[in-house]
Amino acid sequence: MEANTRSTGRLPAAFLTPGSSSFLDFLSDHSPELLPGRRNLPPLHGAVEIPHGTTIVAASFPGGVVLAGDRRATMGNVIAQRDIEKVFPADEYSAVGIAGTAGLAVEMVKLFQLELEHFEKVEGATLSLEGKANRLSTMIRGNLGMALQGLAVVPLFAGYDMDREKGRIFSYDVTGGRSEERGFAATGSGSVFARGSMKKLYREDLTEQQTTTLVVQALYDAADDDSATGGPDLARRIYPIVTVITDEGFRRLTEAEGSEIVRTVHERRLEQPDGPRAALL
Repeated sequence: MEANTRSTGRLPAAFLTPGSSSFLDFLSDHSPELLPGRRNLPPLHGAVEIPHGTTIVAASFPGGVVLAGDRRATMGNVIAQRDIEKVFPADEYSAVGIAGTAGLAVEMVKLFQLELEHFEKVEGATLSLEGKANRLSTMIRGNLGMALQGLAVVPLFAGYDMDREKGRIFSYDVTGGRSEERGFAATGSGSVFARGSMKKLYREDLTEQQTTTLVVQALYDAADDDSATGGPDLARRIYPIVTVITDEGFRRLTEAEGSEIVRTVHERRLEQPDGPRAALL
């Protein structure tokens, strides 16, 4: 990275100059070409297929929130990857799930993680959950130029609010517009079907176990109607990524825990192929 002029010791002067606590602002000032949304794309000749990640779901319960995603990435009508990871911890008490252009989305998540870590180191305190949601909104807005060229990233953000002592969910559009969701939310190509599934099954008094079952059921239903959403693959042992965020922090379910939920849902679907008509348990 080139600095403005002088450098002191081994680090360029830019690293030693007081400024904003935002790493995004720092990068914008000194190396804007490194930002995902500031890059110049080469001229395209004909259609180019790019891997896309789909369906992310979230649901809150008393004491926290669950964020989950399927494992399929597609390029047009082709399955590009069967075991892609789409849910990542943003920090200790929040997580982000990605839908849209896969490579760009993963890069944006890494930048978001660095943004939160940089703020905490500079300020000596963590951002509020509301502040984290706003920072992510700013990053998505900065990618608008790419989105207009077909490289959109539409994440789902969830976390445990230490001030309000509850789990919260935020959804976004391609312009960076942010909305707080009540109870449950979904994004991606299978979101319509996943949301419909959760609408029938969700209750505010669900336990953590019931909520994890709910999101897996919703992904199962989405995969049933959306070809871009990958359902649980028992033969290859590829299961949805399910994460839980409570006052104890971020936790990703182990493969054993995930497989147990998947098998429970699968057995119910064998009994009722069109999905459960009543309660989760």
